[in-house]
Amino acid sequence: MSSFDWSRFTVRININSNSIEQLYRAWATRGGIEYWFLRMSEYSQPNGSLRGDDEPVQKGDTYRWRWFGYGDEVTETGEILDCNGTDFFKFRFGEAGDCSVRIYPEQNELIVELLQDNIPTDEKAKEMWHIGCKTGWTFYLANMKSLFEGGIDLRNKNEQLQDMINA
Repeated sequence: MSSFDWSRFTVRININSNSIEQLYRAWATRGGIEYWFLRMSEYSQPNGSLRGDDEPVQKGDTYRWRWFGYGDEVTETGEILDCNGTDFFKFRFGEAGDCSVRIYPEQNELIVELLQDNIPTDEKAKEMWHIGCKTGWTFYLANMKSLFEGGIDLRNKNEQLQDMINA
């Protein structure tokens, strides 16, 4: 029997950024997360009103996300489970579990670390959410690094091109 833990994974990347705050806002604001990850993000307050492009999310907010390379029928919704306004951001990622993002210095560099846990462990979930999400996060964190360090967006923005690693 395998001792591999299908219920969680961690991916980390170093990013040359101006500050931890800049990287945090890249997750916790609509404008920030659309810069490197999504084609559309809506963060809603508990009362239903949308947060502004640069307004940071709060615990209890919900989100609606859409990606480049996919039609509007591919929409993810979830809840912001925790955030501290500085260097920690946690959200429920639909049926795929929870994602916790930490941003911290290590060896004079800034690290963005994503832990996805509480992933279901049936065979479908192992493929879709452990392997699939880990592959996706690996790409999107590389895209985050590319944009912050060189301004090059690696995302596939052509919906007609399917089964691409970058969308």
